[in-house]
Amino acid sequence: MNARAGRLGIGIIGAGRVGPVLGAALAGAGHAITGISAVSAQSRDRAEAMLPAVPILDIPSVVERSELVILAVPDSELESLVAGLAATSSWLPGQLVMHTAAGFGTSVLAPAQALGAIPLAIHPAMDFTGTSIDISRLTESWFAVTAPTPVQPIGQALVVEMGGEPVVVREEDRAAYGEAIDIATAFSRSIVAQATGILAGIGVEHPGAFLSSLVRSSVDNALQQTGQLSTDPLGREPGDDVPPQAGTIGG
Repeated sequence: MNARAGRLGIGIIGAGRVGPVLGAALAGAGHAITGISAVSAQSRDRAEAMLPAVPILDIPSVVERSELVILAVPDSELESLVAGLAATSSWLPGQLVMHTAAGFGTSVLAPAQALGAIPLAIHPAMDFTGTSIDISRLTESWFAVTAPTPVQPIGQALVVEMGGEPVVVREEDRAAYGEAIDIATAFSRSIVAQATGILAGIGVEHPGAFLSSLVRSSVDNALQQTGQLSTDPLGREPGDDVPPQAGTIGG
């Protein structure tokens, strides 16, 4: 970290829907994005749209240039990517390494940690579009943070800088957390697809727009009934003057 400015040089591996958005949010907080890896034409277009001044580099170059490396890759690729970079001694002592996979804690980063890197597992509980609209949605989102206790404040600070609310999830609870995220995401998509398909079949134009208010209000009401939804992520009511603080899941 730049000791004078308190800013990080951040590299992003993966230009899917998540990486460029998080990079743009962190750049907005004053961090320098050193590079991003992108392979397909679609991912290169997304990287250039979200991070227009950021160079597109190969993965080793991204790692070499960065104080914080964000691994925003598919879950199935994460373990082999970390191990492959460790095999070439690419990870640097003191370097922050953060992945965004819901179901993994920091143990998947063990090969990087063995070379002196500092592991962070940070997952935004949000369904991304990969566009600038996601940046404003981050301010309504919770982020799961899993990290060794001494560096949890770093993970929490990064979340706050992205506009979200950090919640600590224990290492042993990450699989259950990932399952909950998968269930909520898959179920929501399936129900919406089924309902809009029925409406389209009876001739309703723009069925997605037709159901938008209903779906949003139904989900909000369901969450309120379980006591899990507040207009403020920390449960504060208007007029309360309570400083923000991270919550904890599982302990």
